[in-house]
Amino acid sequence: MSRIFISLILQSLLLGGSISTLHAANQEGAYPSKPIHLVVGFSPGGSADTVGRALADGLSTRLGQPVIVENKAGANGNIAAEIVARAAPDGYTIYFPSIGHAVNASLYKKLPYDPVKDFTAIGGVFSAPNMLVVPMNSPYKSVADVISAAKANPGKLTFASSGSGTSVHLSAELFEKMAKIEMIHVPYKGTGSAMPDVISGQVDMSFPNLPSAVPQVKAGNLRALGITTAKRSAAAPGVPTIAESGLPGYEMATWYGLLAPANLPIDIRNRLNKELQSILADPKFKDKLIAQGADPMPGTPEQFSGLIKSEIERWQKLILQSKITIE
Repeated sequence: MSRIFISLILQSLLLGGSISTLHAANQEGAYPSKPIHLVVGFSPGGSADTVGRALADGLSTRLGQPVIVENKAGANGNIAAEIVARAAPDGYTIYFPSIGHAVNASLYKKLPYDPVKDFTAIGGVFSAPNMLVVPMNSPYKSVADVISAAKANPGKLTFASSGSGTSVHLSAELFEKMAKIEMIHVPYKGTGSAMPDVISGQVDMSFPNLPSAVPQVKAGNLRALGITTAKRSAAAPGVPTIAESGLPGYEMATWYGLLAPANLPIDIRNRLNKELQSILADPKFKDKLIAQGADPMPGTPEQFSGLIKSEIERWQKLILQSKITIE
C-alpha cells in the first residue's frame, strides 16, 4: 500500500472525526440541552402557581426538557425577580411575573434590579379580573353592604392580599379610594396562603384573581360580591361588576407573562415565544384559562415589554396617592 494512499486514509479518518466532534458539539449547544427553571414569585396554591405549573408542563412537552417550577415567594415577586435578573442569560432561568413586576417600580424605594433594563421580555400569558369575595358566613351580601359597613366603622374592616403591591392589594386600594372608605390591609405571601383565613372569616374580605376565587366560590367556601373588570366574566356571569354595583368607573385587571434575564440571545427568546404562542393556542390550555375567567394574552416580546412600561406609569399615581411604600 503506497504512502500516499495511507495518508489519504488517515486524512479521511481525521476529517470524519472532526465532523463527528463538531456535530456532537452542536448537539450539546442546541437549546435546550438541560432542565429549565421557571421561577414563580408566589407560594403554591395561588393562580400564579397553578397556571405556572400548567405552563411549565406545556413548555416541557414542546422543548423536550423538564421545566421545573421554583416558588420564591415574598416581597411581591421581588425575591423571584432578583434571582432571575442575576441569572445567566442562557434561557435556563425564566420568570413568571405578575402585574406586581410593574407596580414594584413605584412601590419600593430601592429595587435591587431595574424592572425593564434587567430583563428580556418573552411574551404575555394571560390577563384576568379579580373578584371581591367574603366568607360564606359574612353578613355582607353585596358591594353596597361592604361600603356601608366600612363607612360606619372606619378602619375596622380587614382585607387580605397576596402581598403588598399585588393586584389583589391594588384592587382593594382602588376600591377604598373610589368608595372613600378606610380598611386594614393584611398581606400574605400569596393567595394560597391568604385563602384559608378568608374562608374561615379571620379577615373580612379579599380581591383574589378569578382563577383562585372561582373554585372556592363554586365549592361554597366563599361568597362572590363583584368582578373588578368593566365587563362581567364568562366564568361567573351571575356576579355583577363592582362598577355596576355602586362604583361607576371602577376597573382593575391583573396579568402574567414570561421574562428572562437581560441580554438573552434573540434566537432563544424567539424560540421561547414561539412555544409560548403554541401553548396559548392549545385548546386544552386555552379552555382551562377561560373556564377560570382568564383570557389568553398572546403576542410578541415587544408587545409584552410595552405593556410593562405602560403599567409602570399607570400604577405610579395610585401608589403615590395611597402613600404605599416599602423600604
